[in-house]
Amino acid sequence: MTDRPEQDPDRTGLDAVGDVGRRVAARREHLGLSREELALRTHSAPGYIEYVETRPGVHGMSFMLRLADALGTSVGELTGATVDLPPGVGRAAYHPDLVEIGEEECWKLLGSHGVGRVVTADDTGPAVFPVNYLTLDGEIAYRTSPDSAPARAAGHETAFEVDHIDDAFSRGWSVLVVGEARSVTDPASVERFEAAGGSSMAWAGGRRDRWIAVTPRRVTGRRIVVHDR
Repeated sequence: MTDRPEQDPDRTGLDAVGDVGRRVAARREHLGLSREELALRTHSAPGYIEYVETRPGVHGMSFMLRLADALGTSVGELTGATVDLPPGVGRAAYHPDLVEIGEEECWKLLGSHGVGRVVTADDTGPAVFPVNYLTLDGEIAYRTSPDSAPARAAGHETAFEVDHIDDAFSRGWSVLVVGEARSVTDPASVERFEAAGGSSMAWAGGRRDRWIAVTPRRVTGRRIVVHDR
């Protein structure tokens, strides 16, 4: 197996700036796979997986299909074709089941970090805001500005939701965390969250020195399972 890009006539042509490599690496790391393990799943060489992740290039569609299948996603997701589209535009699958997810699996899906949605409420009514979050010692935590809307969750019971939608196969899952939110002010706790990678996690930028932690009272999840595609 060569470590150079395949020269299939049917090529994606969508990896001009290396975005595919970044998405592949992020998805692989989220699943806890090494490059060697992903190479086995795609019938390729570890060196080629490294090439895909670190070098811009054009990759054959046959390889991209194997790669997407090994990562449990779609070629569209890896190439960014769905970036500006709301999830769920695909058709419903044939014979789907909506099943509950156990709490242990819910925490695995939450992972160590990601983007979720926090619910707040004030005199103007309820609102939902996307935030970068991390999980640590059984808590959900995110950092924000003291006067921001997500900071208003502190001192109240709130809901925190994370989900994933796969339009290619009409599948998906969602995890809901319900619990008390608090503002984290003691230096020891702040240091723990910072050490867990929180110092550079806010995509929106700006000064965000207020940590909000949600202590779960209930963790539930649901998954769409497709038995017959």
